[in-house]
Amino acid sequence: MTTAVSDQRANNPTQFNIAAIAKLEEEALDRRTPTEHASDVIVRFIGSVKFLVLHAILVAAWSTVNLNLIPGVKAFDPFPFGILALFVSSESVFLTIFVLISQNRMARQAERRAHLDLQVGMLAEQELTMMLQMLQKLCQHSGVDVKSATRQVQGFSETTDVHKLASELEEKLPEQ
Repeated sequence: MTTAVSDQRANNPTQFNIAAIAKLEEEALDRRTPTEHASDVIVRFIGSVKFLVLHAILVAAWSTVNLNLIPGVKAFDPFPFGILALFVSSESVFLTIFVLISQNRMARQAERRAHLDLQVGMLAEQELTMMLQMLQKLCQHSGVDVKSATRQVQGFSETTDVHKLASELEEKLPEQ
């Protein structure tokens, strides 16, 4: 780690962390394929009030024209609006595909974040274990009596077996 980065981290760790997270998010967005990018743009639009209003206006206009409510305008899709049903059902298939593409990308990103979180948690656990072991040795060397907490400290100062912990969680968590 460079001195400038180290100084920034020490002076304002919150801002350093925010910048690091923002950089990770930016990199994740840059990794999107053109299809994923287009899908995200479409999903953002279809999830907006503009899209809802546009749809309501189009269906109302379609219905108004095809129910012969406008004098002089000939209906091109009389009730029960078979052409409209075809367009709407085709649109729903495509929109569902776009939503699934975006959700798959977001799931992959969430999985990467979970792996990163696990790695950071494991590193923190290892660092804390080492610090507890060092502190325990310092107390022993200095003659500080820590017998009342020795059992607890020994339990925490042992390295956590991640596989054993995962197995125990698997056994105890309820089935879905």
